[in-house]
Amino acid sequence: MRALRKMAQAPGLELCDIPEPAVGPSEVKIKVQRAGLCGTDVHLFNWDGGAPGSLTPPQTLGHEFFGEIVEIGEGVAAGFGCDELHPGQHVSVEGHIVCGRCRNCRAGRKQMCLRTVGIGVNRDGGFADYVVVPASNVWVQPDLIDPELGALFDPFGNAVHTCQQVEMTGQDVLITGAGPIGIMCVAIARHAGARHVVITDVQEERLDMARSVGADAVVNITRRTVPDVMAELGIREGFDVGIEMSGAPGGLTTLIDCCTHGATLALLGLPKGAFPVDWGKVITRMFTIKGVYGRQMFDTWYLATFMMESSEKLRESVRSIITHRFAPEQWEDAFEAAASGTAGKVIIDWEK
Repeated sequence: MRALRKMAQAPGLELCDIPEPAVGPSEVKIKVQRAGLCGTDVHLFNWDGGAPGSLTPPQTLGHEFFGEIVEIGEGVAAGFGCDELHPGQHVSVEGHIVCGRCRNCRAGRKQMCLRTVGIGVNRDGGFADYVVVPASNVWVQPDLIDPELGALFDPFGNAVHTCQQVEMTGQDVLITGAGPIGIMCVAIARHAGARHVVITDVQEERLDMARSVGADAVVNITRRTVPDVMAELGIREGFDVGIEMSGAPGGLTTLIDCCTHGATLALLGLPKGAFPVDWGKVITRMFTIKGVYGRQMFDTWYLATFMMESSEKLRESVRSIITHRFAPEQWEDAFEAAASGTAGKVIIDWEK
């Protein structure tokens, strides 16, 4: 089978021909249909950031994917009943494999497992024709969720989990960072009934995408200011909700400066390093700051699917974030697009 693999502890990948993986106990084998590229994949390709030390070559990448179950391993609850698995089901996959033993796992906080193993990072992933994963990590999707939407459930789940941290209905929402997940947050805020949704970035292409999914205003911070937009929209005391998606120091600073006293700030964007924060403003304005990682396993997955099922507009808004589609043999073009900083989601079609 085809598999896009990291073969050495150096920049680069290789599309290889390797044997299909064998399914083990408590596992399922999936025929991959679509896979999405993430910033993590770009770092693994470049072998920079936190990539060295996180992956041991040779290994197949890919943690955002959707496909069809083709084989069930021993010990899996197999069948056609509720919560049972069988070949032919179409699934997205939770990319974090957890131990089930640590305090967080036992307390129902699996996304904070102390021993998390990442599919496509610490073990072979979904940039391949077939992948084997624990049965407990598959998320069976209804027929309404097609392969493209199903491949977006990892980042969409990040957006849903972040938006779960705040009340959005009737609120003024400020999002800093118009990457794919930030744009998904715009769509979710609009779906949830926010009063005004404003997003900032420096890339016009991504701001245009955010506008198309429902942003009331977009702010290219190199050309205009958030306070200018607040005046235009009639936001007098500041935003009720702040969502940080950029990882840039200026993103959090903008939220602190532009949110109303008592606002809640949810932070998903990962900064490259430490940076100063005006804690005096945080304290005296009584902000609540919440760090967000991954998805709440598996409550976020239920909410994500239910939201998608309930709204064709939301489904098409999320789908519109896909800007590039490639065959596996075009993987170099796919990574170039993903690293450009102007693309939305980049999808590899493993059925080609």
